[in-house]
Amino acid sequence: MHAWLCENPVGVEALKWTELPTPDPKASEVLIEIQAASLNFPDLLIVQNKYQMKPPLPFVPGSEYAGVVRAVGDGVKHLQVGQSVACLSGTGGFATHTVAPAALCMPLPAGFPPVDAAAFIMIYATSWHALMDRAALKAGETVLILGAAGGVGTSAIQLAKAAGARVIAAASSDEKCALCKTLGADETINYSVHTPAKGLREEIKRLTDGKGPDVIYDPVGGDFAEPAFRSIGWRGRYMVVGFASGPIPSLPLNLTLLKGASIMGVFWGDFARREPQANAQMMQTLAGMYLKGQIKPQIDQTLPMRELPKAFAVMGSRSVKGKLVMVN
Repeated sequence: MHAWLCENPVGVEALKWTELPTPDPKASEVLIEIQAASLNFPDLLIVQNKYQMKPPLPFVPGSEYAGVVRAVGDGVKHLQVGQSVACLSGTGGFATHTVAPAALCMPLPAGFPPVDAAAFIMIYATSWHALMDRAALKAGETVLILGAAGGVGTSAIQLAKAAGARVIAAASSDEKCALCKTLGADETINYSVHTPAKGLREEIKRLTDGKGPDVIYDPVGGDFAEPAFRSIGWRGRYMVVGFASGPIPSLPLNLTLLKGASIMGVFWGDFARREPQANAQMMQTLAGMYLKGQIKPQIDQTLPMRELPKAFAVMGSRSVKGKLVMVN
């Protein structure tokens, strides 16, 4: 097998395409021949030693992938050799093969292609947990989605629309805003032409007739977080999903009092670990929505697995709309 090996987490430039022995699965593990692996923001952080999870060295990055089971370890009952699966194990995906805990593998129904499957779990699980579980989104409510043209943002648009909500999608270019419209957004905000201090608030106010959004979905953080939160409606729910822009914002807590609003953290990974039955039910629901055509990952482009450094560069350019996927 071959894999992108990280021996020193100082950045993407230190990764090496390396030939390694194909491993045998241990008890409760499976060997997966990887067909596709998606690129997520944590994949960059982990090779820069900036992620909360710090795997022992050396390791193979790549948190999310899809492929075919080629061997099963002792005790594995729900997966068989030849079965197609998707997996989000945190590492191992940027390779031709990997071993993964069987419990983290999602069996794929017929008609679920590997490129879509490799870009499915993280974004839709995160957005469902945020919007439906934490925010308890209801039909007729208004959702403001920041970073709406990214991976989680595009999934949030689709899930919010499926729930009957009105969606305002904020993105950094007219092209990205146009994409959000094709995914179902009712209104868009190009926040590259609005100053964080004033322009964004005025635009949100205009699009909500002064009421403010009921739910704000924020995977970006940074300078737009506070003006967005100042615009939230009465009893609004502000979902802290991530900090793709880099800086972690500080929000004045008096605003929660004035708006009767809530700030809610969204950590799908720990939800899955602490509430496995609820997570499994959620994933079954999401798979059903995919097969019905209600949701579908927005794939920006696919690249050969050997071109992973190029993919990281594309992601760093902030030009990606949806997800980048590496294929073997």
